[in-house]
Amino acid sequence: MSHVTHEDSSGTAPPPDNSWRQRYWKKNVRLMVVLLAIWFTVSFGFGILLIEPLNNIVILGFPLGLWFAQQGSIYTFVILILVYALWMDRIDDEFGVSERNGAGEK
Repeated sequence: MSHVTHEDSSGTAPPPDNSWRQRYWKKNVRLMVVLLAIWFTVSFGFGILLIEPLNNIVILGFPLGLWFAQQGSIYTFVILILVYALWMDRIDDEFGVSERNGAGEK
């Protein structure tokens, strides 16, 4: 069957409705900004700016500030990647752009 485009009185086709794409991108950007703000707070805030006060707290023989500077930002980044992937799966499902088939398999 052929695709028929309806033209308005000016002779041009109406623009496609891309509002869902704008909403999808807005949700994606909002999620990225929140997750990057968390990562910045943990890595720069706790690992650099607040290292001295956090070093007064000792856990398993290591100062907490040192842990945030050396390990915490890396662990936080890996966890945030997982959160982003899972959350984007939900957003993809919401907008019907999921990479899964009807049975939920990829």
